[in-house]
Amino acid sequence: MYDEDDLLPLSALQHLLFCERQCALIHIEGLWAENRLTVEGRQLHERSDRGDVETRGPVRSARGIAVRSLRLGLIGKADVVEFHHDPTSGALTTVVPVEYKRGRAKRDDSDRVQLCAQALCLEEMLSLTIPEGALFYGTPRRRLVVSFDGALRETTEYAARRLHAMISAGITPAAEREPKCDSCSLLHLCLPATAGARRSATRYLDRVFRDLPP
Repeated sequence: MYDEDDLLPLSALQHLLFCERQCALIHIEGLWAENRLTVEGRQLHERSDRGDVETRGPVRSARGIAVRSLRLGLIGKADVVEFHHDPTSGALTTVVPVEYKRGRAKRDDSDRVQLCAQALCLEEMLSLTIPEGALFYGTPRRRLVVSFDGALRETTEYAARRLHAMISAGITPAAEREPKCDSCSLLHLCLPATAGARRSATRYLDRVFRDLPP
């Protein structure tokens, strides 16, 4: 179990699975930069964080729900959490986290892991089991059901442990140029083509600015 002060952002799991160096630059070195993709994603989540509650028949949908897990050491927000009730008795039957994403489904598991982490947080908070959630992608405008099976839960828990280990170690992984770097907003800070294998982006930029003429 983790203490409150040791909780890490749930969103960091997505950074970790996309690129461990990107994750370290953001969450260890405190670097951040925006590009079109991050701005569109941020605007999409800002619309989901208004805290609205909507009821349609037996389904009550709440936006911007704060979630946390002391077991996994994670804290964050779920875009939408649907509370499904029995139409006759009104009893709660299931809870479904829904995450909104711009664009299309990614090739890696980062979206599914982030959603599963939200479900694990909700399970701990509500003392119930959540069998599935949903990802809603903006480009095809369709809802993709995600089953929280044993394999995905194991991958998510491993990612949480890996995240804590990396942040605790405080070491930024070496830069490696890959095709996915082109879509990363930190490309000009990461400098994968020039940063040395054991050089952090912060130390590299400090040296660059120090060498500039006054």
